[in-house]
Amino acid sequence: MRSYLYTIATGKSKGFIPAIIKLLLLPLSLIYGLVVRFLAFFYTLRSYRLPCKVISIGNITLGGTGKTVLVEFVSRYLKEKGHKVAILSRGYKRSDACSLGDEPYMLKRQLEDIPVIVNPDRIKAAEEAVRDYGVDTVVLDDGFQQWRIKKDLEIVLVDATEPFGNGRLLPAGILRQPLSALRQADILFLSKVDLSPGYLKAKDFLSRINPGALIFESIHKPLGFYGLGNNQELFRPEAFKAETVALISGIGSPDSFEGLIKGLGINIGLSFRFPDHHHYSEEELRGLIRQAKEKNITKIITTEKDAVRIISLGPVDYGLPIFVLRIALKIIENEEGFCNRLLKLYSF
Repeated sequence: MRSYLYTIATGKSKGFIPAIIKLLLLPLSLIYGLVVRFLAFFYTLRSYRLPCKVISIGNITLGGTGKTVLVEFVSRYLKEKGHKVAILSRGYKRSDACSLGDEPYMLKRQLEDIPVIVNPDRIKAAEEAVRDYGVDTVVLDDGFQQWRIKKDLEIVLVDATEPFGNGRLLPAGILRQPLSALRQADILFLSKVDLSPGYLKAKDFLSRINPGALIFESIHKPLGFYGLGNNQELFRPEAFKAETVALISGIGSPDSFEGLIKGLGINIGLSFRFPDHHHYSEEELRGLIRQAKEKNITKIITTEKDAVRIISLGPVDYGLPIFVLRIALKIIENEEGFCNRLLKLYSF
């Protein structure tokens, strides 16, 4: 049901029944919009100035826009330039097995020398970062809807493959805020442009709604594959070219994951899709692998977010090797301009 509603919210489901469902949801979207506008106005009036630079990286829609890889890119770059950085996350859908949440845990593994602090109260998290780690910068992961904090730089990502869904607010659409909120952004990022031939229409819309914002285009570049639980040995991206594999993903944008795999010349024999942040069970995974074996598939590929949740089950032999796709953000034009904009924060 969740998947079906998402296809309606993104405008992919057409016909009489989807139209009726969307019509029934519209009153809830209107109420949601009023509440969001009120909260944004109320908390902005009472917003708090932190004793450090604040960079917010977020999105305006549900689904995977690629903010985690941008958080990693920005944090790593500023660290290399001599700044003390901490990442603040709310730790969405944490569990006992994965107490940080999949995205914060993934960032912690990738950026071992950068603190990742998980706390729904970002102000308290920031105060902890300054007090305990002496940071001069905090990066708010998923920070666009954090109205309680004054920000020095607002970065908003837009997924080029699914920019705004059907243009409606939740729950009739996938917008978390009205599109007019994009005028608050200092930087707009179109992600996954290589997977969207028509992304220039979205770019034109962004330039019209916020003429003063810098707009950058990015892709998710596959760096290679590593075995589950062994991220030290990285196989080149072409390692599995022409092979047939099964995919397991519980992320916001499974289409993009599949697009990356196909772009590497890998055949997809099976693709098991689950809701974003899905918590796997050992029995469930064994069932998926049994289906893969029945089709003579010998390799499983998953995402780094999913790998965190699978590893949390412990050292289990599932009967087939599971490989993890590692990706990185690549700005395809004017990366220097983006980096200079980051460093400009420290010039005043």
